[in-house]
Amino acid sequence: MARDAYVNGRYVPHARAAVHIEDRGFQFADGVYEVVCVRRGLLIDEDGHLDRLDRSLQELRIAWPCERRVLRLLMRQLLQRNGVRDGLIYLQVTRGVAPRDFRFPAAAKPTLVMTTRRATLAPHGRTGVRVITIPDIRWKRRDIKSVGLLPQVLGKQEAAERGAFEAWQVDEDGFVTEGTSSNAWILTADGALVTRPASHEILNGITRQSILKIAAAEGVRFEERPFSLEEAFAAREAFLSSATSFVTPILQIDDRSIGDGTPGPLGRRLLEAYVAHASSAGAT
Repeated sequence: MARDAYVNGRYVPHARAAVHIEDRGFQFADGVYEVVCVRRGLLIDEDGHLDRLDRSLQELRIAWPCERRVLRLLMRQLLQRNGVRDGLIYLQVTRGVAPRDFRFPAAAKPTLVMTTRRATLAPHGRTGVRVITIPDIRWKRRDIKSVGLLPQVLGKQEAAERGAFEAWQVDEDGFVTEGTSSNAWILTADGALVTRPASHEILNGITRQSILKIAAAEGVRFEERPFSLEEAFAAREAFLSSATSFVTPILQIDDRSIGDGTPGPLGRRLLEAYVAHASSAGAT
């Protein structure tokens, strides 16, 4: 089946989709993005992703490329054109095309690009994964979902080369911030679910926010605070969360098994609750 992309007002064949060489996203990483997953034709947590897109654009002082209601319509049209019922849609907005200059251009129209992909969501949700740890070398505004992802690229590549699924980034004080493309969680020995609080230090994952709401509704005690790598090694359970991974158990961090080295009951419970959320009222 033919696959289309959306580029600045036009649906074009994916293989021929392109932007100008002086697009500021290409030259300066002057842009933001979102990834919204699709399950059985439903856009999961769509409002949360568009709210975060709006925040990222505001933080970088980039205008919306179109009205929000129009963007929602365009997303659905692209998914329908490409026949995607299970997978994801990628949205990227940059400041636009202008002669190369570090300063903002006086007049530039934002670039909007969208692509889709069929994908199996949460492929390791029931089997679990291994993660490694790396120093966190990113800039200090990680709350903005910027297209400037080189540190994450290097971290994800190191994880792959070491036979791991993900890399947890650790700050200078020895506390875990988050994964290269996911948020980090542990269940402590005394039964507290812990994840780092939303701040400039992490990206406030939309899936993360949904999990916190689910945990509260199910009476799970949770704490939003930094946790150390040593605390993670001693945890009863650990897992990661993201739009594409949902809730994925972590069986091993570096060379240390977590708990008994198998997916734990809380992780399984939260995964099932999130799947239910993604299949019904949580998807719009």
